[in-house]
Amino acid sequence: MFWRSSFIVLSNICARCFCLKRFTLTKVLLIVILLSVISTIVSISFLNLRFGIARQRSKPPLPLSTCRLNSTISRSLLKRVNHQSKAGRHLGDRVLVMVESQYSKAGTKITHLLEAIRVEYKVEPTGKNLPTLTHLDKGKFSVVIFENYNKYITMDKWNRQLLDKYCSEYNVGIIGFVPSKPDIISDNVPGFRMVFEYGMKLQDYKLNMFSDVWRVTKAGQIYEGRLPGEWTVFHTNHSTYEPLAYSKKQTQKFSVSIEEDVNKPVVPVIYDHGKYDKIKRIIFGSALRFWLHRLILLDSLSILSNGKLSMPLERHIQIDIDDIFVGREGIRMCVDDVEALVTTQETIKQMVSGFSFNLGFSGRYYLHGSYEEDAGDKKLLEYRDKFWWFGHMWRHEQAHKFDEPYITLAMQQNSQFAKENNIPVKQNYAVAPHHSGVYPIHEPLYTAWRNVWDVKVTSTEEYPRLHPAWRRRGFIYKGVMVLPRQTCGLYTHTLFLSDYPGGRKHLDDSIKGGELFQIILFNPISVFMTHMSNYGNDRLALYTFESVLKFIQCWTNLKLLAVPPLQLALKYFEMYPEERDPIWQNPCDHKRHLSIWSTNKTCEKLPNFLVIGPQKTGTTALYTFLGMHPAIESNFNSPDTFEEVQFFNGNNYYHGIDWYMEFFPTPKNTTSTYLFEKSATYFDNEVVPRRAFALLPRAKIICILINPSKRAYSWYQHMRSHEDPTALNYSFYDVITATDIDPRKLRELRNRCLNPGMYAQHLIRWLDYYPSRQLFIVDGEQLKNDPIHVMHTIQRFLHIDPYFDYSQFLRFDPKKGFFCQVVSEDRNKCLGKSKGRTYPPMNKEEQLFLKQYYQRHNVALSKLLDKLNTEVPAWLEEELRGGDE
Repeated sequence: MFWRSSFIVLSNICARCFCLKRFTLTKVLLIVILLSVISTIVSISFLNLRFGIARQRSKPPLPLSTCRLNSTISRSLLKRVNHQSKAGRHLGDRVLVMVESQYSKAGTKITHLLEAIRVEYKVEPTGKNLPTLTHLDKGKFSVVIFENYNKYITMDKWNRQLLDKYCSEYNVGIIGFVPSKPDIISDNVPGFRMVFEYGMKLQDYKLNMFSDVWRVTKAGQIYEGRLPGEWTVFHTNHSTYEPLAYSKKQTQKFSVSIEEDVNKPVVPVIYDHGKYDKIKRIIFGSALRFWLHRLILLDSLSILSNGKLSMPLERHIQIDIDDIFVGREGIRMCVDDVEALVTTQETIKQMVSGFSFNLGFSGRYYLHGSYEEDAGDKKLLEYRDKFWWFGHMWRHEQAHKFDEPYITLAMQQNSQFAKENNIPVKQNYAVAPHHSGVYPIHEPLYTAWRNVWDVKVTSTEEYPRLHPAWRRRGFIYKGVMVLPRQTCGLYTHTLFLSDYPGGRKHLDDSIKGGELFQIILFNPISVFMTHMSNYGNDRLALYTFESVLKFIQCWTNLKLLAVPPLQLALKYFEMYPEERDPIWQNPCDHKRHLSIWSTNKTCEKLPNFLVIGPQKTGTTALYTFLGMHPAIESNFNSPDTFEEVQFFNGNNYYHGIDWYMEFFPTPKNTTSTYLFEKSATYFDNEVVPRRAFALLPRAKIICILINPSKRAYSWYQHMRSHEDPTALNYSFYDVITATDIDPRKLRELRNRCLNPGMYAQHLIRWLDYYPSRQLFIVDGEQLKNDPIHVMHTIQRFLHIDPYFDYSQFLRFDPKKGFFCQVVSEDRNKCLGKSKGRTYPPMNKEEQLFLKQYYQRHNVALSKLLDKLNTEVPAWLEEELRGGDE
């Protein structure tokens, strides 16, 4: 608009000049100058509108130089040590983390690191009694970590002796962090023959190259510069102690210290070999704020666990360049950028065996730049055989917005482009723009992938969530292996180093021990997402990756590798088989997930509560009574499992949540309609609580308990009525007393009879995920004898409005022997013929066996109900008193 207004003003001036009687040469020159200025403004404005703000390219930054090795060290000393020993065979693979409080920052950093390297841990406050440390003849924990080592030193005598005895007998090591103490200069540590000096400000840092602690860490490097925060350093002359690192005090005098010689090295990390009390310890003089301590902690876990917690030394790296042809004119790659890409790839190959950049493409945008940028596109295809390639859709589109025919056509167009241009798409790999459709699942995307590209591998940063990054995991869905994807700090808008958020220092900090370095350090397999614009302009991706890989080679003994995506995925799930099964979450609980989920779907079709069983306790009756309530709606019947969907406990789970939600009606009023599902097999299934909580964290849970002996016998009779061969061929006593050497079918029937009745252990599993306020336990005998009262309490538990008076709709039927639905004044609607059967009673031998079998389980149930402030059922009181049924 500016240039247009200026042109109008100039026109008016010219018109006035021509109308004047005196039209001098000076005025002509003035008009020419004004026309030139306006023309320049118009040209610049047009270019800005057409191409975006043009920017002259500066020389791209050079990657980090070679390592700075200690000049006094021989390379033959830089060795990798295997920490595995026989002592580790008698230890679990968990870490006990002792913290000052549940929310302490230092403790949180420790647990986050353990999560990142997939080490299980248990957190305990230091002021309480220790948890159980052993199970049978094995130690439960292979390492004990104190976020504040002083809490270990001052631990009460009983717990200290208990912990020291455990560590000594099972050869378990201790890791401790010693924070500074305000107003205290130094401490003589009782019983340790060592002095702690507090409040030190340090600079420079080098590792003891002669230590056997180093496995991942490569000694010999020197970190130069000031260290963050205040430090504790260690002074000792006992032979059990070995310095692991050396530093020196900052040159300026800041406190009165034990040793005033600032040039004399001090020890910020020390290794106690256990010569004094047979307990090995590694003590840090600062927390994990300093990046090198995270690296040292990995080796500390390895050696103190006798190799139990050793990480593999191989690191597989894959770098994807998404949308290699997508980008507005002015920021795309030119010929020299492509040449630099090829050159850097060869450099990286020297560090990462088998490496190639993995290029994703949308053919629609090929040759859509300036003349120089189109030449860059052509150069990429000239070098096509130097890279790995994978296809996107024809356009840069989000798959969750489209149906299967459209997605398939878009991929077919892109496939045809690849064939016409001889692009070698051979990796069975694809990535969805914006991670759309990968997770949450968009079924048409997976179908089109298989049909068009034969995709077997993809990656996403959205599972289970984007943040925190260290919790990203993989899963397999219908044969497609989904790998966790990492970010490297580069995005579509990070084009120039001078504009990088936080400046160059922020990027370099990530490379030199920071976030990017730690991603590769902690993850045996890393798949990175980058964009085409990161390889043009200042070529920040080339700078970043070449630098971080060199830094890794300087400071670690890691072996860097690259293999094609399919091999990478197979290796990943070989390493982490527990991640094969996905865990479905509610997309509406996470803003990013909701943004890449189809608008045709709704979370309102997920149930508000679950009836989880167990079987043969009255769940069908409860299901019927709930269905009578005008505000409650159940799922539609399944053609295979009738009124039970059985989603969370079987193969149905792998169909995904879209399949699950199809079993529920869309509520007419989401605030007054309550959806529920009843699947009696959920109660005792080990995986169901975790799966249910992931998808339905706010759902209410209802279970029904009857005498477990009665439940076991009822299941046996149920199987006989269904003509199960095993139940027909064996007596009930034969079934419940079967041993582990009996036929498989007999053992399976025994387990289905007995295992669900171990009520306490199954309830505890549910309470590991759901808070007790969301769990309601129904007395099955009371449900049978007084369902009106039970349904009243369930309504209150569910906070259902309006209240439904069941006394008007339930009536005892003397013929059936239980309550039925009132249809008319003289007619009831009862459950089917299979419900309410009468069986011959159990014999005394069977009753006695079951009474003894369930004794400890019933005691545990009684204690649990008391803890939950839940009334103990009459049948349980009778069992515990020792009375007869």
